[in-house]
Amino acid sequence: MSRALGAVGRGEIAFLTTMALLSANVALLGVQEANANLAGVEPRSRPALLTNSILLAVVFGTAAAAAVAVIVNVFPSTGGEVSDWIRWVALAAIPMLVLQTYVQLLAQADYRFRITNLAWLFGPIVNVGVNGSLALAGVLSVHSVVATWVAGQSIAMAFVLWSLARTYGLGRPSLQLANRALGFGLKSHLGRVMMLGNYRLDQWLLGILAGPRELGVYSVAVVWSETLFFLPTALSMVQRPDLVRASSARAAVATATVFRGAVLLTTFAGVCLFAIAPALCVGLFGDDFRDSAIDLRILVFGGIGIVALKQLGGALTAQRRPLLSTAGIGVALLTTVALDFALIPSHGAVGAAIASTAAYTAGGIAIAVIFVRVFGIRGGALLPRSGDAKTMLSQLRAALRLVSRR
Repeated sequence: MSRALGAVGRGEIAFLTTMALLSANVALLGVQEANANLAGVEPRSRPALLTNSILLAVVFGTAAAAAVAVIVNVFPSTGGEVSDWIRWVALAAIPMLVLQTYVQLLAQADYRFRITNLAWLFGPIVNVGVNGSLALAGVLSVHSVVATWVAGQSIAMAFVLWSLARTYGLGRPSLQLANRALGFGLKSHLGRVMMLGNYRLDQWLLGILAGPRELGVYSVAVVWSETLFFLPTALSMVQRPDLVRASSARAAVATATVFRGAVLLTTFAGVCLFAIAPALCVGLFGDDFRDSAIDLRILVFGGIGIVALKQLGGALTAQRRPLLSTAGIGVALLTTVALDFALIPSHGAVGAAIASTAAYTAGGIAIAVIFVRVFGIRGGALLPRSGDAKTMLSQLRAALRLVSRR
C-alpha cells in the first residue's frame, strides 16, 4: 500500500483510520474494562453483558460519529485533506469498532484467546489479499484501502460476536449491569483515551499541522515501532484474567516477574529495530520514505516506557485501581500534547517522534512509581535480574513442547 500510493496516499489513509480509531476509543466509556472484570468474577452475567455491549456500542458509537461530523463541519481543517464520502465511510465504522473492543475483552475474560487471535488475523488477511490484488492490477486507491480496512475489521468483530453468542446466548438487557459497567468503566476510560492519545494524537496533529506527506512518512516509522508494543500487549491480555482473580500480593509478584522478562525482550528487539531501520523503511517502501528511518530510531527509545504502561497499568486496572493507572497514562499524554505543539510546527515528523518517546518514558516512570507504592514492593523487583533470561528460555522451551504435543 505504501509503495503503491506513496507518502501522500499513506498519510491520507493514516489520517482517516486514526480519526475512526480515536473517536471509537472515546466512545468506549470504559465498558470493555468492566466486561473483562465482571465476566471474570461473575460468569452468569456474560449473556446479559453481551447484549448490553451490542446496545451500548450502537448508542455510544453513533453519538461519537455524529459529534465528529459536527466538529468537522464547524472546523473543516480537522477533517483533513480527504474527500467527504470516504470520511463518512470511516465515521460509519465507529459503532462497529466500539463493539469489536467490547466483545474482545468479554471473550478474553473467559480465557478465549483462540477466538480473539483468529479475529485479529482477519483484518490483515483481508487487507493484504484485497489491497495486494488491487495494487497488482494498478487500481489501488485511498478510497479502496479505507473501505477494505473497514470490511476487515467488520469481519473480525462479527466472528467474535457470533462465537460468544453461540456459547453464551444473548441474555436480556440489564440496566443494573449497564450502570455497574459504566460506574467502573468511567474510572478507567480516561486512561484508555489518553493511552490511545499517546499512540495516535501526534498523527492527527501532524496531519493537520504538517500535511499528509509528512504524516505518511511518520506513519511508517510508527507502524514499525509499534511492533515493540505487541509483546507487552499480549502479556497484559494473557495475565488479565488471572490478575482479576488473584490477591494483591500474588498479582504484584506475577506482574513484576513478567514485566522483567518483557523489558529484556523489548530491549533486544529495540536494538535490532534501530540497526535495521533504513532497510525496513527505505528498502521495503522506497526512497519516498527515507526520512522515516530517523523517526523510527527515535521512537525505539520509548519502548520500555510502553512496556511499563501496558503491563503495570493493566495490573492496576485488573486489581480494581483504574484511576491509578489513569494517573500514569495522564503524565504521558500531557507530555505528548505539550511537546507535539512545541516541536511539530518547527521539526515536523522528527518533532512528533521526540515528543512520543519522551511521553512514553515519562509515563512509564510514573506508572512504575505508582505500582511500587500501591503494592508495597521494592523498586528493584521491576529491574531485570541475571536469572530472568534463563527463566524465559526454560518457559519458551516448555511452551514449544506443549505446542508440539498439541
